[in-house]
Amino acid sequence: MTHHNLGTGPHPQPPYQQPFTPPGRQPATPVVPTARPGRRFLAHGLTAIVSLTIGVGIGAGGDTGTSASPRPIVTVTETTQAESVPAATETVTAEPVVDPKGENGPQTAFSGDGQYLVGEDIKPGTYKTAGADGSSCYWARLKNASGEFTSIIANGNIQGQTRVALKKGEFFETSGCQDWKRVG
Repeated sequence: MTHHNLGTGPHPQPPYQQPFTPPGRQPATPVVPTARPGRRFLAHGLTAIVSLTIGVGIGAGGDTGTSASPRPIVTVTETTQAESVPAATETVTAEPVVDPKGENGPQTAFSGDGQYLVGEDIKPGTYKTAGADGSSCYWARLKNASGEFTSIIANGNIQGQTRVALKKGEFFETSGCQDWKRVG
C-alpha cells in the first residue's frame, strides 16, 4: 500500500476543495429558517410588558429625600366701590402788600410764590426773608423769563433766613418762602 501525502503524489490536491457544481446551475443558498409571525408578536409583546414593568417600578420607587410639594394657587378678586367724597375747598386770602412809600410804582416788600421783574414789579436792592413758609424755600435770580436752565444767574434752597441782592432788569423767582422785605 502506498501512502500519499496530501499535496504530493501524481495529482496534487489543494488544501481545500471547492464543491462541484454542475454546469448551468447556481450553487444553492443555505435556507435560513424564518421565525413564525406568532412568535415575533409574542417576543415584541413580552419586551413591551417587561419595559413597562421596569418603568413603573422606577417611577413608583420612592426617593427618601424631601421634595417640595406645590401649593395650590388661590386667586381672589375683590371688587369694592368707593364713595366719591367731594374734595375740601380751602380759601386762603392773601394779605395785600402795602407799599411802604404809598406809591403805585415797584414794591419794596412782597409775598407769595411767583416771578417778579426787578425795576417794574419790585425795586432793585437787597431783600431779606425769614426762611421757608413750609418745608423749603426756593429763590432764583434770572437773566430773563424764558424758563431755560441757562437763564439762572444764581439760586438756592433755604431753610432759614437769607438775603438776596437784585439788580434792575433781572427777574426774581420765589417759591415756598415767607415775605420778602427790602433791607438795603
